[in-house]
Amino acid sequence: MASASSNPAFSNSAAFSNNPTKAAELRRPPTPDEISEMYGRPSATPVETDRMTYEDTIVKIAISFGILLVGAVVGWIVPILAIPAAIVGFVLALVNIFKKQPSRGLILAYAAFEGVFVGGISRIFETQYDGIVVQAVFGTLAVVGVTLVLFMNGKVRASKRATQIFLVAMVGYAAFSLVNLVLMLTGVTDSQFGLRDTMFLGMPLGFWLGILVVFMAAYSLVLDFTSIKTGVERGAPRVYGWQAAFGIMVTVVWLYLEILRLIAILRR
Repeated sequence: MASASSNPAFSNSAAFSNNPTKAAELRRPPTPDEISEMYGRPSATPVETDRMTYEDTIVKIAISFGILLVGAVVGWIVPILAIPAAIVGFVLALVNIFKKQPSRGLILAYAAFEGVFVGGISRIFETQYDGIVVQAVFGTLAVVGVTLVLFMNGKVRASKRATQIFLVAMVGYAAFSLVNLVLMLTGVTDSQFGLRDTMFLGMPLGFWLGILVVFMAAYSLVLDFTSIKTGVERGAPRVYGWQAAFGIMVTVVWLYLEILRLIAILRR
């Protein structure tokens, strides 16, 4: 009859051995030196325990934006791909938003298609307003940088009341954007930016909306940074670093497009 240690995977383990000597060794209490060595071992890092860390999340964000930039180059070269890429990116955004478990593949796919859209739309604006893309990029980096510095220094924080106001403003802005898009597609208004070109207080309505939306996007970044901070402090699974990267991408792309449009309105 084969012994319990016939399987080579278990034959060298005292836990699965019939050898009395090995079994006795397994039951032997640890010596003081062994106990000291055990307590002297370094604690397992968050990465080793598969938990979120700031460093790992930053890497995921960098990878996502790297892929987005590659897609933007493609869109810049072939701007006709902007519309189909926008549709696919929108669908992927919805899937990632409602998916319970973050998916690295879907988030990186979103980054690629959204990058193509951003690159294509940027090329279209650049042909009309020379140098506008550089202005929009620096404007976006400035808002992101200032918001991050203020957040790290504790100068800005998300609050329940501010978040409620933000959500109401988001719903209102989304409704306005949808109505404006329908009016433009149906030919009710033939101006470049639709209702945004309506004069209000001596300036196009799009100017005032643009300023408001920049502040909304900045607060959205605060919510994103807060989510990352909460995830790290609570030891969220490491995979949620991809969800954080997705959230940052959505906000930054939104901010960039709004600044791009705001500058276009001002330069007109």
